[in-house]
Amino acid sequence: MADIHQPHDRLFRAVFSDAGEAASLLQNALPDTIRSSFDWTTLSQRDGTFIDEEMRESQTDLLYQVEHTETGQPMSVYVLLEHQSSPDPLMRLRMLRYCCRIWEDDLRSDPERRELRPIVPIVFYQGARGWTHSTEFADLFPEAARAWPWIPRFAHVLLDQTTLAPAAVVGNVKTRIVQLLMMAAFGHWAPEALRLAAELASLPEAGGESNLDLFLLYLTTTQENEGIDTFKETMQHHGIDIGGKLMTYAQEMLEKGRAEGQAEGRAEGRAEGEARKQVEIVEGLLRVGVAWEVIEAATGLSETGFQELRAQTSGGDS
Repeated sequence: MADIHQPHDRLFRAVFSDAGEAASLLQNALPDTIRSSFDWTTLSQRDGTFIDEEMRESQTDLLYQVEHTETGQPMSVYVLLEHQSSPDPLMRLRMLRYCCRIWEDDLRSDPERRELRPIVPIVFYQGARGWTHSTEFADLFPEAARAWPWIPRFAHVLLDQTTLAPAAVVGNVKTRIVQLLMMAAFGHWAPEALRLAAELASLPEAGGESNLDLFLLYLTTTQENEGIDTFKETMQHHGIDIGGKLMTYAQEMLEKGRAEGQAEGRAEGRAEGEARKQVEIVEGLLRVGVAWEVIEAATGLSETGFQELRAQTSGGDS
Protein backbone atom coordinates (compact mmCIF):
# COMPACT_ATOMS: atom_id res chain seq x y z
CA MET A 1 0.00 0.00 0.00
CA ALA A 2 1.33 3.45 -0.84
CA ASP A 3 2.29 5.92 1.82
CA ILE A 4 -0.73 8.23 1.64
CA HIS A 5 1.18 11.02 3.36
CA GLN A 6 3.96 11.27 0.74
CA PRO A 7 2.47 10.15 -2.59
CA HIS A 8 4.53 12.63 -4.64
CA ASP A 9 7.77 11.40 -3.10
CA ARG A 10 6.89 7.76 -3.76
CA LEU A 11 5.93 8.32 -7.40
CA PHE A 12 8.85 10.62 -8.22
CA ARG A 13 11.46 8.33 -6.68
CA ALA A 14 10.00 5.16 -8.12
CA VAL A 15 10.16 6.48 -11.67
CA PHE A 16 13.11 8.88 -11.76
CA SER A 17 15.50 6.67 -9.83
CA ASP A 18 15.73 5.02 -13.23
CA ALA A 19 18.48 6.89 -15.10
CA GLY A 20 16.74 6.41 -18.45
CA GLU A 21 13.56 8.09 -17.24
CA ALA A 22 15.53 10.86 -15.53
CA ALA A 23 17.44 11.52 -18.76
CA SER A 24 14.13 11.61 -20.65
CA LEU A 25 12.79 14.27 -18.30
CA LEU A 26 15.92 16.42 -18.14
CA GLN A 27 16.93 16.20 -21.81
CA ASN A 28 13.53 17.45 -22.89
CA ALA A 29 12.88 20.00 -20.15
CA LEU A 30 16.23 21.77 -19.69
CA PRO A 31 17.31 24.80 -21.75
CA ASP A 32 19.43 24.03 -24.83
CA THR A 33 22.55 25.60 -23.32
CA ILE A 34 22.46 23.10 -20.46
CA ARG A 35 21.10 20.10 -22.36
CA SER A 36 23.88 20.17 -24.96
CA SER A 37 26.58 20.27 -22.27
CA PHE A 38 26.16 16.67 -21.14
CA ASP A 39 26.50 13.15 -22.48
CA TRP A 40 23.13 11.87 -21.29
CA THR A 41 24.06 8.25 -21.98
CA THR A 42 26.40 8.49 -18.96
CA LEU A 43 23.71 9.66 -16.53
CA SER A 44 23.53 7.56 -13.34
CA GLN A 45 21.95 8.06 -9.96
CA ARG A 46 24.03 8.75 -6.87
CA ASP A 47 22.98 7.79 -3.35
CA GLY A 48 21.86 10.23 -0.71
CA THR A 49 19.24 12.80 0.21
CA PHE A 50 20.20 16.29 1.30
CA ILE A 51 16.99 18.15 2.16
CA ASP A 52 16.11 19.54 5.59
CA GLU A 53 14.25 17.11 7.81
CA GLU A 54 11.30 19.47 8.29
CA MET A 55 10.90 19.78 4.50
CA ARG A 56 10.56 16.06 3.74
CA GLU A 57 6.75 16.28 3.52
CA SER A 58 6.92 18.78 0.65
CA GLN A 59 10.26 18.12 -1.06
CA THR A 60 11.97 15.15 -2.68
CA ASP A 61 15.49 15.10 -4.08
CA LEU A 62 17.52 12.92 -6.42
CA LEU A 63 21.22 13.28 -7.24
CA TYR A 64 22.79 12.16 -10.51
CA GLN A 65 26.21 12.07 -12.13
CA VAL A 66 26.81 12.82 -15.80
CA GLU A 67 29.85 13.51 -17.99
CA HIS A 68 30.51 16.93 -19.49
CA THR A 69 30.63 16.61 -23.28
CA GLU A 70 33.71 18.81 -23.87
CA THR A 71 35.92 17.85 -20.92
CA GLY A 72 34.66 14.34 -20.15
CA GLN A 73 34.71 15.32 -16.48
CA PRO A 74 31.93 14.07 -14.18
CA MET A 75 29.40 16.61 -12.98
CA SER A 76 26.49 16.39 -10.56
CA VAL A 77 22.87 17.11 -11.45
CA TYR A 78 20.72 17.72 -8.39
CA VAL A 79 16.94 17.62 -8.87
CA LEU A 80 14.61 18.86 -6.15
CA LEU A 81 10.91 18.13 -6.54
CA GLU A 82 9.03 20.97 -4.88
CA HIS A 83 5.39 20.01 -4.32
CA GLN A 84 4.02 22.75 -2.09
CA SER A 85 0.87 24.72 -2.81
CA SER A 86 2.87 27.92 -3.31
CA PRO A 87 6.52 28.60 -4.26
CA ASP A 88 9.12 29.18 -1.55
CA PRO A 89 10.77 32.63 -1.76
CA LEU A 90 13.82 31.22 0.08
CA MET A 91 14.28 28.27 -2.27
CA ARG A 92 17.54 29.83 -3.50
CA LEU A 93 18.92 29.66 0.04
CA ARG A 94 17.72 26.10 0.53
CA MET A 95 19.24 24.95 -2.75
CA LEU A 96 22.58 26.53 -1.90
CA ARG A 97 22.51 24.75 1.46
CA TYR A 98 21.69 21.43 -0.19
CA CYS A 99 24.49 21.87 -2.73
CA CYS A 100 26.93 22.58 0.10
CA ARG A 101 25.87 19.32 1.71
CA ILE A 102 26.60 17.48 -1.54
CA TRP A 103 30.08 19.03 -1.75
CA GLU A 104 30.73 18.17 1.90
CA ASP A 105 29.65 14.60 1.22
CA ASP A 106 32.06 14.45 -1.72
CA LEU A 107 34.90 15.69 0.49
CA ARG A 108 34.13 13.09 3.15
CA SER A 109 34.29 10.40 0.49
CA ASP A 110 37.55 11.78 -0.94
CA PRO A 111 39.47 13.84 1.69
CA GLU A 112 42.32 14.45 -0.78
CA ARG A 113 40.02 16.25 -3.21
CA ARG A 114 41.10 19.85 -3.87
CA GLU A 115 38.50 20.79 -6.50
CA LEU A 116 34.75 20.66 -6.10
CA ARG A 117 32.60 18.88 -8.64
CA PRO A 118 30.23 21.31 -10.43
CA ILE A 119 26.53 20.88 -9.63
CA VAL A 120 23.58 21.81 -11.83
CA PRO A 121 20.81 22.54 -9.28
CA ILE A 122 17.30 22.05 -10.67
CA VAL A 123 14.00 22.83 -8.96
CA PHE A 124 11.17 20.81 -10.52
CA TYR A 125 8.10 22.68 -9.29
CA GLN A 126 4.58 21.28 -9.16
CA GLY A 127 2.22 23.44 -7.11
CA ALA A 128 -1.14 25.16 -7.01
CA ARG A 129 0.27 28.57 -7.99
CA GLY A 130 2.96 29.51 -10.50
CA TRP A 131 6.50 30.43 -9.54
CA THR A 132 6.95 34.16 -8.99
CA HIS A 133 10.36 34.40 -7.29
CA SER A 134 13.81 35.02 -8.68
CA THR A 135 16.19 32.07 -8.98
CA GLU A 136 19.23 34.29 -8.29
CA PHE A 137 20.65 34.03 -4.78
CA ALA A 138 22.03 37.60 -4.87
CA ASP A 139 18.47 38.94 -5.24
CA LEU A 140 17.82 38.03 -1.61
CA PHE A 141 20.09 40.93 -0.61
CA PRO A 142 19.36 44.70 -0.80
CA GLU A 143 19.77 45.92 -4.36
CA ALA A 144 22.72 48.13 -3.49
CA ALA A 145 24.64 45.12 -2.13
CA ARG A 146 24.08 42.62 -4.93
CA ALA A 147 27.19 43.59 -6.91
CA TRP A 148 29.54 43.45 -3.91
CA PRO A 149 32.30 40.86 -4.39
CA TRP A 150 31.53 39.05 -1.15
CA ILE A 151 27.92 38.32 -2.14
CA PRO A 152 27.77 34.68 -3.38
CA ARG A 153 26.93 34.06 -7.03
CA PHE A 154 24.44 31.20 -7.26
CA ALA A 155 21.29 30.40 -9.21
CA HIS A 156 19.16 27.30 -9.67
CA VAL A 157 17.43 26.10 -12.83
CA LEU A 158 13.63 26.27 -12.58
CA LEU A 159 11.24 23.84 -14.25
CA ASP A 160 7.81 25.29 -13.44
CA GLN A 161 5.00 23.12 -14.81
CA THR A 162 2.08 25.08 -13.39
CA THR A 163 1.45 26.91 -16.69
CA LEU A 164 2.26 23.96 -18.95
CA ALA A 165 -0.58 22.49 -21.03
CA PRO A 166 -0.86 18.66 -20.98
CA ALA A 167 -0.02 18.40 -24.69
CA ALA A 168 3.26 20.23 -24.03
CA VAL A 169 4.50 17.67 -21.49
CA VAL A 170 7.51 15.85 -22.94
CA GLY A 171 9.59 12.73 -22.33
CA ASN A 172 9.22 8.96 -22.44
CA VAL A 173 5.76 7.48 -21.90
CA LYS A 174 6.28 6.85 -18.19
CA THR A 175 7.96 10.23 -17.69
CA ARG A 176 5.01 12.00 -19.30
CA ILE A 177 2.46 10.06 -17.22
CA VAL A 178 4.19 11.06 -13.97
CA GLN A 179 4.18 14.74 -14.94
CA LEU A 180 0.53 14.62 -16.01
CA LEU A 181 -0.60 12.89 -12.81
CA MET A 182 1.25 15.43 -10.66
CA MET A 183 -0.18 18.26 -12.74
CA ALA A 184 -3.69 16.92 -12.10
CA ALA A 185 -2.98 16.43 -8.38
CA PHE A 186 -2.48 20.18 -8.06
CA GLY A 187 -5.58 21.01 -10.07
CA HIS A 188 -3.89 22.05 -13.31
CA TRP A 189 -5.73 20.95 -16.45
CA ALA A 190 -6.96 18.00 -14.35
CA PRO A 191 -9.52 16.37 -16.70
CA GLU A 192 -7.30 16.79 -19.77
CA ALA A 193 -4.17 15.68 -17.91
CA LEU A 194 -5.88 12.59 -16.49
CA ARG A 195 -7.35 11.60 -19.85
CA LEU A 196 -3.97 11.94 -21.56
CA ALA A 197 -2.23 10.07 -18.73
CA ALA A 198 -4.74 7.22 -19.06
CA GLU A 199 -4.27 7.08 -22.83
CA LEU A 200 -0.52 6.82 -22.37
CA ALA A 201 -0.89 4.24 -19.58
CA SER A 202 -2.98 2.08 -21.90
CA LEU A 203 -0.08 1.72 -24.35
CA PRO A 204 1.93 -1.52 -24.17
CA GLU A 205 5.11 0.60 -23.97
CA ALA A 206 3.93 2.12 -20.68
CA GLY A 207 5.96 -0.49 -18.83
CA GLY A 208 3.61 -3.23 -17.66
CA GLU A 209 1.32 -3.90 -14.73
CA SER A 210 3.73 -2.79 -12.02
CA ASN A 211 3.82 0.75 -13.38
CA LEU A 212 0.05 0.87 -13.79
CA ASP A 213 -0.24 -0.20 -10.15
CA LEU A 214 2.06 2.67 -9.17
CA PHE A 215 0.01 5.20 -11.12
CA LEU A 216 -3.28 3.95 -9.66
CA LEU A 217 -1.94 4.10 -6.12
CA TYR A 218 -0.98 7.72 -6.74
CA LEU A 219 -4.44 8.46 -8.12
CA THR A 220 -6.21 7.02 -5.06
CA THR A 221 -4.25 9.28 -2.73
CA THR A 222 -4.44 12.52 -4.75
CA GLN A 223 -7.77 12.48 -6.63
CA GLU A 224 -11.41 12.62 -5.65
CA ASN A 225 -14.01 10.36 -7.30
CA GLU A 226 -14.42 12.57 -10.36
CA GLY A 227 -10.72 12.45 -11.25
CA ILE A 228 -10.47 8.71 -10.67
CA ASP A 229 -13.57 8.16 -12.83
CA THR A 230 -12.03 10.23 -15.65
CA PHE A 231 -8.92 8.05 -15.62
CA LYS A 232 -10.93 4.82 -15.30
CA GLU A 233 -13.33 5.69 -18.14
CA THR A 234 -10.48 6.58 -20.48
CA MET A 235 -8.74 3.30 -19.69
CA GLN A 236 -12.00 1.42 -20.33
CA HIS A 237 -12.31 3.20 -23.69
CA HIS A 238 -8.96 1.62 -24.57
CA GLY A 239 -10.11 -1.82 -23.42
CA ILE A 240 -8.54 -1.87 -19.95
CA ASP A 241 -10.78 -2.30 -16.88
CA ILE A 242 -9.05 -1.09 -13.71
CA GLY A 243 -12.10 -1.35 -11.43
CA GLY A 244 -10.84 -4.58 -9.87
CA LYS A 245 -7.46 -3.04 -9.07
CA LEU A 246 -9.11 -0.04 -7.43
CA MET A 247 -11.18 -2.37 -5.23
CA THR A 248 -8.00 -4.23 -4.26
CA TYR A 249 -6.38 -0.96 -3.19
CA ALA A 250 -9.52 -0.08 -1.24
CA GLN A 251 -9.25 -3.37 0.66
CA GLU A 252 -5.54 -2.76 1.32
CA MET A 253 -6.39 0.71 2.59
CA LEU A 254 -9.00 -0.76 4.89
CA GLU A 255 -6.67 -3.41 6.33
CA LYS A 256 -3.80 -0.99 6.81
CA GLY A 257 -6.13 1.57 8.38
CA ARG A 258 -7.42 -0.97 10.87
CA ALA A 259 -3.87 -1.79 12.01
CA GLU A 260 -2.96 1.89 12.28
CA GLY A 261 -6.17 2.60 14.16
CA GLN A 262 -5.31 -0.03 16.75
CA ALA A 263 -1.84 1.45 17.20
CA GLU A 264 -3.21 4.98 17.51
CA GLY A 265 -5.83 3.72 19.91
CA ARG A 266 -3.15 2.42 22.24
CA ALA A 267 -1.34 5.74 22.05
CA GLU A 268 -4.20 8.20 22.57
CA GLY A 269 -7.04 6.15 23.95
CA ARG A 270 -8.43 3.21 22.02
CA ALA A 271 -11.88 4.59 21.24
CA GLU A 272 -10.68 7.97 20.00
CA GLY A 273 -7.76 6.62 17.97
CA GLU A 274 -9.81 3.94 16.25
CA ALA A 275 -12.61 6.43 15.51
CA ARG A 276 -10.22 8.84 13.84
CA LYS A 277 -8.66 6.10 11.77
CA GLN A 278 -12.05 4.70 10.76
CA VAL A 279 -13.04 8.11 9.38
CA GLU A 280 -9.80 8.22 7.37
CA ILE A 281 -10.44 4.72 6.03
CA VAL A 282 -13.98 5.48 4.88
CA GLU A 283 -12.89 8.75 3.26
CA GLY A 284 -10.20 6.83 1.39
CA LEU A 285 -12.69 4.19 0.24
CA LEU A 286 -15.08 6.87 -0.97
CA ARG A 287 -12.22 8.52 -2.86
CA VAL A 288 -11.65 5.37 -4.93
CA GLY A 289 -15.36 4.97 -5.65
CA VAL A 290 -16.34 2.13 -3.28
CA ALA A 291 -20.12 1.83 -2.91
CA TRP A 292 -21.72 2.48 0.48
CA GLU A 293 -23.07 -1.05 0.79
CA VAL A 294 -19.50 -2.38 0.48
CA ILE A 295 -18.21 0.13 3.03
CA GLU A 296 -21.01 -0.72 5.45
CA ALA A 297 -20.34 -4.45 5.11
CA ALA A 298 -16.63 -3.93 5.74
CA THR A 299 -16.77 -1.34 8.52
CA GLY A 300 -20.23 -1.67 10.05
CA LEU A 301 -20.85 2.03 9.43
CA SER A 302 -23.94 3.30 7.64
CA GLU A 303 -23.71 6.57 5.73
CA THR A 304 -25.53 8.36 8.55
CA GLY A 305 -23.29 6.73 11.15
CA PHE A 306 -20.21 7.82 9.25
CA GLN A 307 -21.37 11.45 9.10
CA GLU A 308 -21.98 11.39 12.85
CA LEU A 309 -18.58 9.84 13.53
CA ARG A 310 -16.84 12.38 11.30
CA ALA A 311 -18.57 15.25 13.09
CA GLN A 312 -17.57 13.73 16.43
CA THR A 313 -13.88 13.36 15.51
CA SER A 314 -13.78 16.82 13.90
CA GLY A 315 -15.18 18.27 17.09
CA GLY A 316 -12.36 16.64 18.98
CA ASP A 317 -9.82 18.58 16.89
CA SER A 318 -11.24 22.01 17.60
